[in-house]
Amino acid sequence: MPNGSQHVSNIDDRGRRRRLTGGVIWLAVAALATVAMVALRARDGGFALLVVPFTLAALGYFQAKQRT
Repeated sequence: MPNGSQHVSNIDDRGRRRRLTGGVIWLAVAALATVAMVALRARDGGFALLVVPFTLAALGYFQAKQRT
């Protein structure tokens, strides 16, 4: 952000907590799915499906951090 500019968030603290909680939940889902896939010796192509929960976890975290 350039110096002197004001940052205006478009969510309140409740929305920020909700996004952060969602991100943590999706991270847990992704981690458990990864462990399950490794335990079941899934094929390499199956691991590509993990992009979805890890992306949702990252979105929740970064939206909470940036308050968007």
